[in-house]
Amino acid sequence: MSDPASTPPPTVWPAFNARDPRAMIDFLVAIGFEATAVYGDEHEVAHAQLDWPEGGGVMFGSVKDHGLSRPPGAAGFYVVTADPRAVHGRAVAAGARITRAPENPDYAGPDGWEFSLEDPEGNAWSFGTYPGEPRAGG
Repeated sequence: MSDPASTPPPTVWPAFNARDPRAMIDFLVAIGFEATAVYGDEHEVAHAQLDWPEGGGVMFGSVKDHGLSRPPGAAGFYVVTADPRAVHGRAVAAGARITRAPENPDYAGPDGWEFSLEDPEGNAWSFGTYPGEPRAGG
């Protein structure tokens, strides 16, 4: 993984919508995200930023009929983590539907590990050690 001190802050943010954004916040916090910013009231969330402690994050809010709005459950994410087994344990404890059992895919190297789940609104999430390929010239 990159050194957080030398990694630039995220400039690409996956964004999605939720029918019940407060429940989505609770679920994502239970599996390890941090609620950095939440704007709205008890019924509607205009904007939420949840950061992944190891880098990056997501933004979302209540379903809208304009802007970045997409149908809930239509998003997919891959989250890099040094400890997918711990995330898996938290996800199971939070009641997540595991859609792909923990495995070691060929592309992740001999120590790579990942699994997939579906959040309460049907979005697909994978958590694993595979950080992607190095950038050109890097």
